[in-house]
Amino acid sequence: MEWKQNIIEDFKQLVSFDSISFHERNTADWLLARLKSMGFSVEEDQAGAYYGGDTGNIFAVLDGELEGDPVIFCAHMDVVEPGSGKKSVLEKDGTIHSAGDTVLGADDISGILEILYGVQLVIDSGKPHKKIELLFTIGEELYVKGSDVFDYSKVTAKQAYVLDLSGAVGDAARRAPSIISVRAEIRGKAAHAGFEPENGIHAIFAAANAVSRLCMGHVDEETTFNIGTIQGGTATNIVPDCCVLTGEIRSYDHGKALETVRMTERIFTEEAQKINATAEVTSQIHLIAYETSLESKSVTDFQKACEILGFSGELTGTFGGSDNNSFAKNGIEGLVLSNGMYNAHSTREYTTVDDLYKGAELIGQLILL
Repeated sequence: MEWKQNIIEDFKQLVSFDSISFHERNTADWLLARLKSMGFSVEEDQAGAYYGGDTGNIFAVLDGELEGDPVIFCAHMDVVEPGSGKKSVLEKDGTIHSAGDTVLGADDISGILEILYGVQLVIDSGKPHKKIELLFTIGEELYVKGSDVFDYSKVTAKQAYVLDLSGAVGDAARRAPSIISVRAEIRGKAAHAGFEPENGIHAIFAAANAVSRLCMGHVDEETTFNIGTIQGGTATNIVPDCCVLTGEIRSYDHGKALETVRMTERIFTEEAQKINATAEVTSQIHLIAYETSLESKSVTDFQKACEILGFSGELTGTFGGSDNNSFAKNGIEGLVLSNGMYNAHSTREYTTVDDLYKGAELIGQLILL
């Protein structure tokens, strides 16, 4: 069928665009033209202005003939580094990968095209459908920056499907974690490490003692904690007067994530006070955990669509964030759908032609339910 060849050619074209976070202009312009040609009313917001970027979120609406609440589909326009100068390579077995020196960008080009072609399949079928809403976001890879500032009063949908999950089409995640970054700064006192070390206050010593008391990795079955960077000191013969550490907390339970922040602050403060140093611990909440009910319409519709198409319909959780965290925070229930991307965020990333086809068919089926 012609559409199957077209989706491959469109994939190749979108891969060729440089679309690093906050520099999604080429992808956005392509999308604006395509959406208008499909009959959507389209608007681009000013999200990029918040972050010094060149692109806003794209929100599109296609009116339908049927009554009832619409569904909103979402994918992001940005890709991670190394993502400039991407080239796609199509193998005879239908695997699509990069040339090996960049990511492919299936995260999230696959999602974008599966949404567009799913809608097109419905349009071409001539079957009546409800209103369709689409959101294509910027800066998702940097803790969903675009969807975080989107105006959700524009959305009339009560359920959302975000195409942004690794794995074969037919799987979906119904819960995702809170993600909180933490920063601890220990302040001591510098002194000559050879002549008068006793006159110094060793910031790294206090930091090391604090880290030794923290539980790294799995705090419990729902929560992880990691100190990822440590910087301190200026020379081997100087007692270091400053040490800065950064880390990340993830948890399916937002309350547990906040409790881990408080524990971190308490431990760093205690260890600093033991040697008359000071500690300042700050945190930033990037995402808030959610869990979509098994009885929700987004879940039951997804499983029904998968049953019709012969897909797995497996429900799981993801320990990564997505734009669905933003939907959930704004009272819109939903799922994150696998869109056939594998080894994402690496130069080994790939997708398959079969996944692109199946993803489009799944979106088309969800629209018609």
